[in-house]
Amino acid sequence: MDIKTTATRLEALGNETRLQVFRILVRAGRGGLPVGELQRRTETARSTLSHHLHKLIAVGLVYQERDGTTLFCHANYAAMDETLGFLARECCADAGAERCGAAGAAA
Repeated sequence: MDIKTTATRLEALGNETRLQVFRILVRAGRGGLPVGELQRRTETARSTLSHHLHKLIAVGLVYQERDGTTLFCHANYAAMDETLGFLARECCADAGAERCGAAGAAA
């Protein structure tokens, strides 16, 4: 995982609608959701939803699979884990003996 890929994914999630779509898909689990259900939950026009899905697909956070006539959207959990891991992996690496901000926030 490199900084450019991480930045591109975070940029995609920086849009309110795309973040909402991604969160819904993450909550849906590995089975994903049909596009129609995703449209219903987001109350987004089909063309607008399609635009946002294509952006999430382009950065690897979402993928689609067809089952007969139904198109399912799925969160790419591996990509999500890579992105979050990139941010957390070196948490407080340069802090020396100081407390880590992440650990300190929980205390």
